[in-house]
Amino acid sequence: MKKYIFFVLISTTIYSQDLQKNKNLDSLADIFSLEEVTVNALRAQKDTPVPFINISKKDLEKVNLAQDLPTLLKNTPSVLTTSDSGSGIGYSSIRVRGSDQSRVNVTINGIPYNDSESMSVYWVNLPDFASSIESIQIQRGVGTSTNGSAAFGGSINILTNAASQNASFEINNSLGSFNTVKNSVGFSTGFINDKFELSGRLSRIKSGGYIDRSGSKLRSYFLQGIYKDENTLLKILNFAGHEITDQAWFGIDSSILETNRKYNPAGEYYDKMGNTLYYNNQDDNYKQDHYQFHWNQSYENGWISNLGLHYTYGRGYFENYNLGYDDGVSAPSDYIDRRWLENDFYGIIFSVNQKTDLYNAIIGGSFNIYDGQHYGEYMWSSMNKISSNFKERFYDDIGDKREFNVYAKLDYYLSEKISVYGDLQFRNINYNASITPYSVVSGYVEQGYEEIDKNFNFFNPKIGIFYNQNDSNKYYLSYARAQREPTRADYASGSPNSEKLDDFELGWQGQFNNFSLNLNAFYMLYDDQLVLTGERDINGYEIRTNIGESYRLGLELESKLYINSNFNIESNISLSENKNKNLFYSFDGELQSFGNTDLAYSPSFIANNIINFSPNDKVLVSLRSNYVSEQFFAQTNSPISKLESYFINDLNFTHELSLPNYADQLKLKVLVNNIFDLKYTSYGGYYTYDLPEDQGLKTYEGTYYYPQSGINILVGLDIKF
Repeated sequence: MKKYIFFVLISTTIYSQDLQKNKNLDSLADIFSLEEVTVNALRAQKDTPVPFINISKKDLEKVNLAQDLPTLLKNTPSVLTTSDSGSGIGYSSIRVRGSDQSRVNVTINGIPYNDSESMSVYWVNLPDFASSIESIQIQRGVGTSTNGSAAFGGSINILTNAASQNASFEINNSLGSFNTVKNSVGFSTGFINDKFELSGRLSRIKSGGYIDRSGSKLRSYFLQGIYKDENTLLKILNFAGHEITDQAWFGIDSSILETNRKYNPAGEYYDKMGNTLYYNNQDDNYKQDHYQFHWNQSYENGWISNLGLHYTYGRGYFENYNLGYDDGVSAPSDYIDRRWLENDFYGIIFSVNQKTDLYNAIIGGSFNIYDGQHYGEYMWSSMNKISSNFKERFYDDIGDKREFNVYAKLDYYLSEKISVYGDLQFRNINYNASITPYSVVSGYVEQGYEEIDKNFNFFNPKIGIFYNQNDSNKYYLSYARAQREPTRADYASGSPNSEKLDDFELGWQGQFNNFSLNLNAFYMLYDDQLVLTGERDINGYEIRTNIGESYRLGLELESKLYINSNFNIESNISLSENKNKNLFYSFDGELQSFGNTDLAYSPSFIANNIINFSPNDKVLVSLRSNYVSEQFFAQTNSPISKLESYFINDLNFTHELSLPNYADQLKLKVLVNNIFDLKYTSYGGYYTYDLPEDQGLKTYEGTYYYPQSGINILVGLDIKF
């Protein structure tokens, strides 16, 4: 089994010291500390001509009381989040600049985290991972070249915990609405003999969810060993998660939304008397284990080497109660099935860096292998007339993917004020899969499967210029090209083309005493963009289709105002026009032109505001506001697919309490979400189906929604020894 294989490969990354003393640049120790060199090649620096935001461990700790990481990031620029359970715990997702998370590149210490086949991100597989994060960088747009799938909306680069100098032990407990309970313990040995550190965390989260039968049982752990001296950093990490969640991804239609917004149709069936019942094991059960090894080495001449090896093993299933069908031969029959996924993902990342007084050069890349197995088993049937042996497989598919990525980046300093940026990336992807058609899977009789054998070669150039006029005014301009392959679900539902994107960014950064203001204008031109249709396949994956040309034109504003030491305001606004160019869509049996329509799931206005008040260094009160304008579910902009705007306000309170003799830190945290108890939905879907009529085919429309919870509260107590 590949799960017992761990590759040992060696590569070298080089970095020389900054010799220019008169330039306003960070020192080698500041920019390329050994703690951050693992992800430095993938992160934007202060003079990189792309828009980005950094979120620190301290920022996360304020609101980290049990909710998933996307929910903790909901107040960042151009970001939208939603939760299937309505509570922010369980299956949650994130969108950046209107792009779903299959287009958001996510890395953990430079290691790709997006699922290789769906390219989506399943945050639920790593519960409470926010407690083991040192910092996050979110780049918007294509950004810099990175490992893994191409970023079409943005990228999220996660760096896990840094080494701790001192030994510590902490207990973090929280509880709140929907019977939510979180228990977490963590430790660090501190540096032993100034060389070694071992740290870890063990977490458990349970929640009933806002939606009926949308509960979660989540467990995770995090272990990290570090060896560090003046020139060497070695990190070995093992972290894992086990999620058991009730299925809440079906949504509800508009009529039910008005009368019973917590209704969940998952597992619904009827007894012989016609009474409505719900299957007890309608759940999702998945485990994921991660192993990482990182080696960073500096040398007397200023060179630094960086190597990352990784292995991920995932396995699990979701179980369904399916209402009976009539195949024309046998009587209708209810049945229960399990749909399994087992996968191995492993590979290497590397980079080579050199910095002088004239340039900063980086060469890096990765090679990753994914082996996946998809299969389904019948568990039970009310009328066992087709097969005498349930628990037999009714489909057995594979998915194998190989990806090679290499990039070269160069920041060249023309003067003390002007630098130019170049970034060239080449990606090769080979994808082999067997896919049982979804129309086949819905019945008992297997009718064959599709064979997929695709190879892609993508060349993605990026260029830019950064102008540092003075300490108060900085400007940048950049262009980036990105291309990406279709997903497994795309092939299962059609014959998709690869996507292409040209991204233009223009920005200004201003700093004026107690006030800072960043402006960024962008134009993103897509060709053959794969967009959500609003429908889901039998496995719960959202179906997408190519739509030709489309674009996003927008302006992003970020500001920070420090009124005094006790009071500050952080704000961001995103204005955008998101359009399909001359959209053609099949309707009433004909291919019709709908003209220029709004891209689905793309609100034109998003605003976030955080008001922080700290009467002293022990107390912090924050009012967090999030406004999202109306948006459409349907690319055709059908009136029934419009999602109304919403304005959510959360109240966050932290207080460092008086310390008992045995504790180093005692902190009370309170998070009141949706303080005005707004009834709103943050996500939904649109679908169509055709029925024959006298005049030909008639297209009928439908929508479904994901209601989010009203006012709810989480209270936590952190104790550190």
